[in-house]
Amino acid sequence: MNLRSYTGGFVQTNGYLIENPGGNILIDAPLGISKWVQSLGLKVDHVLLTHQHYDHVEDAALLEASGARLYAFAEYSTALTLEDHARGWGLPISVKPYRIAELVKPGPLHVGGLEFQVAHVPGHATDGVIYHLPQAAVVFSGDTLFAGSIGRSDLPGGDGRRLIEGIDRHLLTLPAATRVLSGHGPETTIGREKQSNPYLE
Repeated sequence: MNLRSYTGGFVQTNGYLIENPGGNILIDAPLGISKWVQSLGLKVDHVLLTHQHYDHVEDAALLEASGARLYAFAEYSTALTLEDHARGWGLPISVKPYRIAELVKPGPLHVGGLEFQVAHVPGHATDGVIYHLPQAAVVFSGDTLFAGSIGRSDLPGGDGRRLIEGIDRHLLTLPAATRVLSGHGPETTIGREKQSNPYLE
């Protein structure tokens, strides 16, 4: 298994590529990631969406058209992508509609020869999920937990109390050495965030 990261789009969103003999997997689909994967001479088989805010799905339709299967907690909707809100903020956002091939649910998810543990953690987004890969000691936290911060809860569908509760239950209970790869910013570890994240005191 080989893990690479990509950052792109208006708000510098992270996406992650897992190369595995059983299939290549993307975590999230920020703008430009499809072209980046092509530049590596690779093809994506599966795309796991942590949530469907516009900056995480701008390349989803392109990836689907190339043959990738999309996985998410909920079906596509403009309410989840926040497109109308983003345009109201003056952002030139346009998300081409896509189809979710498989709805994920809490528990094990077998994709590309790997077993992820999925947890539903709303609070930043109603469809927010995290993907824990125990065998690699890594968790893809989306916009739930960041290095030194947490996801904002003032967007439509946000709930600060549920966000903190979900982080406490599903993230802070992971081994301290677990790498946290989030939707924005640098990577961190569970142990580091338990000790120093001011939002989790």
